[in-house]
Amino acid sequence: MALGLVACGDSASAAAAEADVRRDATVAAVDQVMSSVVNIATETVVEYHDAYEDALRQFFGWPRNPVRTQRLFNLGSGVIIDEDGYVLTNFHVVRRAGRIQVKLSNGQEYDADPWVYIEATDIAVLKIRAQPGEKFKPIRFAADDDLLLGETVLALGNPFGLGLAVTKGILSSKARRPSTGNEPLQLEDWLQTDAAINPGNSGGPLVDLRGQLIGVNVAVYRDPQQQGERGMGMGFAVPVKQVAAALSRHSTPELTDSLWFGAQFKASDAALAVASVQPGSPAAKAGLKEGDRLLEVNGKSPRTLIACNRLLCAAPDHKATLVVADNGGRRTLSLQLRPFEELIRQKLGLTLLEVTTAAAERLGVGPGESLYIDEVEKGGPAEGAQLQRGYLVAAINGQRATKLRAIAEALLDKKSGDPVQLTVIVPRRLAASYMEFRQGTVELKVR
Repeated sequence: MALGLVACGDSASAAAAEADVRRDATVAAVDQVMSSVVNIATETVVEYHDAYEDALRQFFGWPRNPVRTQRLFNLGSGVIIDEDGYVLTNFHVVRRAGRIQVKLSNGQEYDADPWVYIEATDIAVLKIRAQPGEKFKPIRFAADDDLLLGETVLALGNPFGLGLAVTKGILSSKARRPSTGNEPLQLEDWLQTDAAINPGNSGGPLVDLRGQLIGVNVAVYRDPQQQGERGMGMGFAVPVKQVAAALSRHSTPELTDSLWFGAQFKASDAALAVASVQPGSPAAKAGLKEGDRLLEVNGKSPRTLIACNRLLCAAPDHKATLVVADNGGRRTLSLQLRPFEELIRQKLGLTLLEVTTAAAERLGVGPGESLYIDEVEKGGPAEGAQLQRGYLVAAINGQRATKLRAIAEALLDKKSGDPVQLTVIVPRRLAASYMEFRQGTVELKVR
């Protein structure tokens, strides 16, 4: 009679096979990305007043109480996108935060600082205050538009502040355009998923089964008529294509270090590629061309947009040596990034200074309200427009300008001969303690 015995070795193999069944593509993707996901806690100090008490004090002439403050706390999520500790999250998670703390999946906590805010797309990048040489595990970006309707997706984050968690669903739509209310968002297409996204998930990654970032969780929609039915929520994410484009525009020396470089890169599978080059810029004069692939910056190979920007800005004396490749082979280029003051002087023929508090008191203007013309170049566009030392510049092309960056950014894409309008304030002293200010608009041709 057969006893149906199974050899010990076969039993072990069967047990191992059964255990492996749980380690499917979902588990593998989570294992791959979990160490890149972070919790974000912010603290914001706000002033508040008691309107009723203020009215009584105004009526009876009582002295005003000291300013009262209140601490507000917010929780969200983020994901590491560069090994040196740069974290991607939502702008609304960290806006107005006085202090930002980041907590890794292993429990380590760090303070973090804002690096780039991109309000229009609700994206922000933070920099962890890490020890010198400390490295972190970044998530990999999926290729633009590499999305399959109905594919399995995972949302990771810090729902309700309870800690890192994972939810699973499908990609429900690749081109959803939800109402944003009063939010100043300009996203054309959001990703929609039925993976649960709850308060606290904002800023966390939406990933595919390869563990690649396909979006950043940003919002959840629930029918206001069905508030009690929590399962009716639909989650939305900023698509990785929009994230990559925003990083390409904002991870530049111009925006992070007030240095004129004049080119933008975009990420690709092989190497960073040149997306655009501004005519007359340091990059253009060095011979950088659209479509070039960036291989090295000062002897190092940047793998991310942030790493590239960091290498360019850290170059001694703002000098950089680039190795690029195109269909014709490799080229070595030398260039020097230039401070914004030089850009403005080159294009407009004037030197502007930001007005300090002391200078503002001397001039009789409010600090941070305008820029001071310190020098006008002979034969330049500014002299042709009859601008003089001592005049104040308040706006360019109708946009308020209180920082050199505002002027420089308005000039970056201007070509020789393009017109720009400056709103100018002309101060005139009428008495020892009285100043008259006359405001007007002048048009200059960019040099």
